[in-house]
Amino acid sequence: MLLVYSGGMDSTVLLYKEADNIKLVVTFDYASKHNAIEYEHAVRNTKRLGIEHIKIDLDFMDAYFKSDLLKSGGAVPDGHYEQESMKSTVVPFRNGIMLSIAAGLAESNDLSTVLIANHAGDHAIYPDCRQSFISPMQEAISQGTYAKIKLLSPFMGMSKRDIAITGRDLGVNWQDTWSCYKGGKIHCGRCGTCQERKEALAGFDSTEYEY
Repeated sequence: MLLVYSGGMDSTVLLYKEADNIKLVVTFDYASKHNAIEYEHAVRNTKRLGIEHIKIDLDFMDAYFKSDLLKSGGAVPDGHYEQESMKSTVVPFRNGIMLSIAAGLAESNDLSTVLIANHAGDHAIYPDCRQSFISPMQEAISQGTYAKIKLLSPFMGMSKRDIAITGRDLGVNWQDTWSCYKGGKIHCGRCGTCQERKEALAGFDSTEYEY
C-alpha cells in the first residue's frame, strides 16, 4: 500500500491503522501556508514506524492556482467549515492531481493500492473529497494502470470524531499531528480546521491553541 500523507489528524490515524501494510508514504508540498510544519509532523510519525517516506514538490500550484490556503493567496479566514467563507481555502482539484501522481508512484513501486484519508466532514466544501469524485477516480486509476491500482478511501463515511476515537484507541500522539491552516508555531484555534479539530478531540485533546 501507498499512503498519501499530509501529517494531519486523519492521514496520521490511517498511517497507524494500516502501518503493517503501508510500504511507502508520499507527502505533497503544494506551497500551502501550513505545508512546512505539517511535513515536520509527518516525518516524526514515519520515522517512528520505520516506513519509507518521500516528498514531492508541487510548487506550480502556488504560482498558478487561486486559493487562500496557498502562500500566494489571501488570509485564511476564521470560522467553521460550514461557513461560506471557508470555500476560499479550496485548492482546485488538489486531490485529483495528487492521486494521479500517487497512482503512478504506486505502480512504479509494485504496490497495488493507494490510500487517502478524506472523511465525511470534508464533503461540505471540498468537491474532490466526496464520493461523487472518489468513485470515478477509483475507476480511472484502475483503468489507467496495467496493475489495476486500487484507490481506497476507508474514512469516507466516518466523521472526524469517529476518526479521532479510532486514533485514540491506536495510541496516536496528537501533538505529532498538525491541522491549523495558518501555519503558525501553534494552532490558532479559530480557523475551520482548528475548530473541527477541537470538536473531534474533545475530552482527550493535548493540542496547544492560541485561542
